[in-house]
Amino acid sequence: MKLLMYLTDFIVPVVVLGIVAYGAMEQVKVYDEFIRGAKKGFYTVIRIMPTLIGLMVAVGILRASGFLDLLSGLLGKVTDYIGFPSQLVPLSIVKMFSSSAATGLLLDVFKEYGTDSRIGLIASIMMSCTETIFYTMSVYFMAAKVKKTRYTLTGALLATLAGIMASVFIAGRM
Repeated sequence: MKLLMYLTDFIVPVVVLGIVAYGAMEQVKVYDEFIRGAKKGFYTVIRIMPTLIGLMVAVGILRASGFLDLLSGLLGKVTDYIGFPSQLVPLSIVKMFSSSAATGLLLDVFKEYGTDSRIGLIASIMMSCTETIFYTMSVYFMAAKVKKTRYTLTGALLATLAGIMASVFIAGRM
């Protein structure tokens, strides 16, 4: 086990050194390429900043307005019937927009129900099994200039539903 601990300390530096060494062997100006890539990354961040701000504001409005609590109350009867706790409806919705906002809700769930409770276990597994669909689609598609998304949203929503179902199933087995 200690060997793995030592090995993990060296993985990132070895990979970086390997990239630099390979670039030098291929006679690439590694530092110049790094600067060029960092410059492109900076411009990408500037291009996607309005989208990020819009998503963060939307999630903040949803949380502050009480809409998530209302939605949780409405959908709670259905979700409780199928085995998904109604307390996690807001978390599952917010996770589709923002992982950091969902993490805040997750901490609230942990404070109220505990990390080892069934709700805490489902929430933890669900955070790992689902994706920030709208964030990912808006930011990455915008950065990559993807115009035709076709079935991306449908597939992502189905994958999220599968992740939520898997979290309920796995937490039930623990």
